Amino acid sequence: MRRFTALRGATLTALVLGTALTASPARAHGARPPGMEHCTATACHFDVPPGTYDVTVRLGAATASATRVTGETRRTLLPETAVPAGEHTTRSFTVDVRTPEGEPTGADGTPGLDLALGGSAPALDAIRVTPSRQTRRILLIGDSTVCDQPADPYSGWGQQLPQYLRKGLSVANHADSGESTVTYLQDPRLWAAVQPLIRPGDLVLVQLAHNDKTTDEATYRANLETLVAGIRDRGGEPVLVTPVVRRWFNADGTLDNGTALLVNGLGVDHPAVIRSVAAAEGVPLIDLTAKTKALVESLGPEASKALYLYNEKRDNTHTSVHGATVFAGLVRDELLARHLVPEGRVRV
Repeated sequence: MRRFTALRGATLTALVLGTALTASPARAHGARPPGMEHCTATACHFDVPPGTYDVTVRLGAATASATRVTGETRRTLLPETAVPAGEHTTRSFTVDVRTPEGEPTGADGTPGLDLALGGSAPALDAIRVTPSRQTRRILLIGDSTVCDQPADPYSGWGQQLPQYLRKGLSVANHADSGESTVTYLQDPRLWAAVQPLIRPGDLVLVQLAHNDKTTDEATYRANLETLVAGIRDRGGEPVLVTPVVRRWFNADGTLDNGTALLVNGLGVDHPAVIRSVAAAEGVPLIDLTAKTKALVESLGPEASKALYLYNEKRDNTHTSVHGATVFAGLVRDELLARHLVPEGRVRV
């Protein structure tokens, strides 16, 4: 999403504000309702500047339909929604439009807001896009297991989290592939660029561990403390997240080993350090290591392959779209259990 001139940006915002969600019976002679001129049968494009936007869609057709909405860099914004023949349903969500549109160190992406219509039988009847006025944000800081992955078959859990949220709660995913606590703090495109974006009341989830393979414990702890302090300095609420497990089974079917549980070559137990820092700093903790360990072990060596990219890439670290969606659901559950987000803003 490239920047627009002030005049062009104002004009485009006015255009989007003018779109309307119109019910089918109100149309004259089969005319498309305002807003649909930005859409084809499979995609919509709104020429808007970076910002946060509320999107309301009306789904349904004369025949039975099932529609899924993704946007920007392959983010799932609305899960597949079935509508019986001849009926319609309305759904709303909030989307973050930014530059770069995916990973902070990646390409800018295409200008504006891009939505893709998928599902087994997609049917978009009407759409409205307006600048969001009252939105609480969840900012994500993390690595490749969290980020908006640019290409199939990869997906980070942060890429799938938006589908669990309703209008008024958005995800701004600033996770980046290959990053450790050391590199995230050092790269000017990362922490130095993300920290100024934090607004009072924002939730900021931090999951960094997979690439801290040579980081000693004192440095790792200090880096986490720096991130926590920096988030609080901006009025944000930090939430520490332990890393998703690697699919690395013992012969007895457990994941009780250093590779699976993110213990690095120096003997640093990353999840244990994260738990310790969270307790010492009074920071909410999402123990995704424990949650994913229990899930992967319950599925066993064979069924758990579908969560990762084992079949496609012999990869036991990175997740498939299915796996990322399941893990994002675990994050959703923990956000609700800890009362970090209001129930009315979350799809369950």
